[in-house]
Amino acid sequence: MATNLNIGRLQRVPLREVWKHEAYDFTQWLQENLDVLNVALELNLITAEREQAAGSFSIDLVAEEEGGGIVIIENQLEKSNHDHLGKVITYLSHLSARKAIWIVSDPRPEHVAAIAWLNESKLADFYLVKVEAVRIGDSPAAPLLTLIVGPSEDNSVGNEREVVAERYHIRQHFWKKLVANPKAKLHSHITPGAYSWIGTSSGVRGLNLNYSITQDQASAELYIDRGADSQEENKKIFDQLYAQREKINGDIGKQVSWERLDGKRACRIKISIDGGYRSPESDWEKIQTTMAEAMNALSNAISPHLSQLHLGA
Repeated sequence: MATNLNIGRLQRVPLREVWKHEAYDFTQWLQENLDVLNVALELNLITAEREQAAGSFSIDLVAEEEGGGIVIIENQLEKSNHDHLGKVITYLSHLSARKAIWIVSDPRPEHVAAIAWLNESKLADFYLVKVEAVRIGDSPAAPLLTLIVGPSEDNSVGNEREVVAERYHIRQHFWKKLVANPKAKLHSHITPGAYSWIGTSSGVRGLNLNYSITQDQASAELYIDRGADSQEENKKIFDQLYAQREKINGDIGKQVSWERLDGKRACRIKISIDGGYRSPESDWEKIQTTMAEAMNALSNAISPHLSQLHLGA
């Protein structure tokens, strides 16, 4: 026999019936009820200040964790938009906070994806929270906060990006020291990037004098690539220089690798050097000096032959 149970039905209440004004009502309520947010997100926020300045902007709430960490909170009682996403990132960077909470009534899928992507970067912890108001029968309305996306416990993607970022930083540091080397005058005007190579023109379009580097190997090379649909022309240029290889090799006085790279668009003439960006930094000056000497020898040996090349249009 069925038991008569007095069970009410959960009803959703329009947010503007509960908090008429986002800043004056909802933000103030949240400031006074941080425990609701703590339960929903498993945080331990202890205080919060309203309308704290961030340049010409003002942050809805700046909270503090028990351990002293800063958390910015941006409220939006409407569908998420790009403007508020930009504010979250701006406020986070302005205060050098480690956590950001974005509370919205309707999270768009693209913003869910954006917050998930930001969490993968490991730059900070981002929380996207959906806010609703509910009641049972004639009871007072109650807040319902649902975490849509937050920082992941699986940091494998973030760790990989951290490794890549470290690699880029080390390479850029390596290039800065190389172009400052007194013997690297051909590339002294270059603004170092973070990629595996830097280069300058040999004086002929599409023929560049490049330095290249890996973790444990470096090179000075003439890289031949005249652009899209240039494979045939590149091979012809290489073949013209290759015909002079005995003279060029003798003038360089080092081991030269002639790489036609059949099946690929470009070609290169390369001098390899032991040592790379993972070599001890105390060895960098020696490696870079050797690279610069190799580049100078390559340039001096190649230059007289460039003016003799039969080039396409």
